[in-house]
Amino acid sequence: MSYCRQEGKDRIIFVTKEDHETPSSAELVADDPNDPYEDHGLILPNGDINWNCPCLGGMASGPCGEQFKSAFSCFHYSKEEIKGSDCVDQFRAMQECMQKYPELYPQEDDDDDDNKEEKQSKDLESTPVVGKEEKGSS
Repeated sequence: MSYCRQEGKDRIIFVTKEDHETPSSAELVADDPNDPYEDHGLILPNGDINWNCPCLGGMASGPCGEQFKSAFSCFHYSKEEIKGSDCVDQFRAMQECMQKYPELYPQEDDDDDDNKEEKQSKDLESTPVVGKEEKGSS
């Protein structure tokens, strides 16, 4: 004898062996691209950008979300030979916004880059060159 009971949010269904032997009458519903509960990737089936995709890391909803959306949309829909080359202004606006929120959008310090280059330069100067003949020695 089959029966069903509710326990909190869960519904428990007990079925008999005979219930399992009869073919299912369930009908599958086609995927709805506008279903907000359906998992989608970055690009929805209709070609639009899925701003809720976890792959965007919340960038579309932060304080610079509108600038991010503008830049990303421009790049996604760009028809230029060098894709996105027509989006420089949008990416610049996004970068300027992100610089206002360094705690949310950390960037490498320019000073750190200068120090790295300076250190690498000094390391190269002090590194002996193996196999190179000195001038004037015969």
